[in-house]
Amino acid sequence: MTQPLTVLLIDDHESVRAGIKSALSRAGHICVGEASTIAEARAQIAHTNPQVIVVDLSLPDGNGLEIVSWARSISDRIGIVVLTLNTAQDYLLTVMKSGASAFVEKSAPLAELVSAIEHAFTAPLSFSAQGISHVIKKDLQANALTPREIQVLEKLSAGLSASDIGLELFITQATVKTHLASIYRKLDSKNRIQAIIAAKKLGLLTN
Repeated sequence: MTQPLTVLLIDDHESVRAGIKSALSRAGHICVGEASTIAEARAQIAHTNPQVIVVDLSLPDGNGLEIVSWARSISDRIGIVVLTLNTAQDYLLTVMKSGASAFVEKSAPLAELVSAIEHAFTAPLSFSAQGISHVIKKDLQANALTPREIQVLEKLSAGLSASDIGLELFITQATVKTHLASIYRKLDSKNRIQAIIAAKKLGLLTN
């Protein structure tokens, strides 16, 4: 990648940030800021407007997923790379549904992290991580959406309200809300935006 990226590092270990900064510099990218807490991260994101953020999930004042969800809620263009010691495959799904673009283990080579950062910039709403295909397949088998739920989800993605979805699908608004509740539960989402992001990453939506 020839275009230099602006990257914000969120990790409470200075040595980790220093190593990533060095790798970014060698790759021609720019570290525009550093943060060691959730509070600092929010301020730095607002101040520096980075193209990509690298987030450690274990921060002194909370879980880094809070930053992931918050950053994704305010922008669908920002790249979000999660860096963590937690290697459980089922945990990947939680990270993905929070809005992350990529997942990298802290023990991985720095070159892999740089590649994930570049992926996050070019495809912020996709998801990259080793083992994710198996996790997605397992999750879909356990929480498969019904054909009607897929229809409702497609209408939701198109921006329709519950009442408009009901009119288009010839079902009551109450039925639409029942389908939405089921969709949110199966996609482990709390609202429309989270559900749409999760569905796109799972390949349930193409638009």
